[in-house]
Amino acid sequence: MGIKIAFHPIYEYPLPGGHRFPMEKYGLLKQQIIYEGVFDESCFFAPGAMREEDVLITHSPNYWQKLIHQQLTEKEIRKIGFPMSSLLVERGRHIAMGTYMCCLHAMEAGVSLNVAGGTHHSYRDHGEGFCIFNDLAIAANLLLTAQGLNKVLIVDLDVHQGNGTASIFKDEPRVFTFSIHGEKNYPVRKEKSDLDIALADGTDDLIYLSVLEENLMAIMQNFKPQFILYQAGVDVLKTDKLGRLALSQEGCKRRDEMVMKIAKYHQVPIAITMGGGYSPKLKDILNAHTNTFKAAKDIFE
Repeated sequence: MGIKIAFHPIYEYPLPGGHRFPMEKYGLLKQQIIYEGVFDESCFFAPGAMREEDVLITHSPNYWQKLIHQQLTEKEIRKIGFPMSSLLVERGRHIAMGTYMCCLHAMEAGVSLNVAGGTHHSYRDHGEGFCIFNDLAIAANLLLTAQGLNKVLIVDLDVHQGNGTASIFKDEPRVFTFSIHGEKNYPVRKEKSDLDIALADGTDDLIYLSVLEENLMAIMQNFKPQFILYQAGVDVLKTDKLGRLALSQEGCKRRDEMVMKIAKYHQVPIAITMGGGYSPKLKDILNAHTNTFKAAKDIFE
C-alpha cells in the first residue's frame, strides 16, 4: 500500500460574503503535487463527512447543535473569524474525517497526509482562529477509542500555539501535546500543553531546528508514542505576514524531514496536516507545503 493523501473538492469551498481566506491553496497544492511528479492522482482519496457520534467524542453536544442548526451568536462567529454557513460546517466534517482516515492509512504505509486540516484553535465547546472542528483532537480521540491506542503524540509546529488542542487534552495523559510557536503571536492567552516552547520573533533555522530535535527526541524516548499527529503549518516562514519567525524554505523543509525521520526511526506511524500559511505570495505557501509531500515520499517510499 502506497502513501495516501486526503483531498476533497469541498476543501476549496469559497467563503460567503466575499471574505478573503486562502481556500484556493488546497486545490492548487494538489495540482502542484501532481505537476511536479511528487504523487499522482491515484494517491489521492476523498474523505466523507465525520459522523455526529464521532465528533461528539471531542466536541460538546451544545456546540454541535449550534453548528448544525446555524445558531451561533454573532460573538461566537466573530471569534471563529469568518461567516458561517451549513456548507462550511460540512467542509469541517470532511476535513476531520480526512485527518482520521490519514491515521488509518499511516498505520499501513508509515505516513499519510491531509491537504487541509490542522485546525488546532477549536476548543471542545467553541471555535476560534478560523477553526470550527479540531480535526487533530478528533483523530487523536478516535485513535484512543476506536483503535485502542493509549499513547498519541501531537506535534504542533504551526507558528501559533494549538490552544484548543492543549485545552481539550489537558486532563488526558494518553495524549501528549507538544507545541513550538511564536512567543508574541496569537493567541495572546496561551493554554498549557504538555510541552510548550515559545520562540522569540526572528528565530532562524539553526535555533529552531536545534530546539525541535532536542525536545522531540526526548519526548520519543520518555513518552514512547504509538502514533504521531503532525501539524506542519508553514507560517513559520520568514515571508509569512503573520508569523514573525524567520525560517527559510530550506529550513522549513528540514523541519518536516526531521519530524518524519524521527517517526520512521522509532517505527511510529505519522499523519500530517498542512496547517497555516499566510505569505503574501501564494507560491511561497505552495512551495513550502509541496516540500512536505516531497519529504514524505523521499523518507517513506
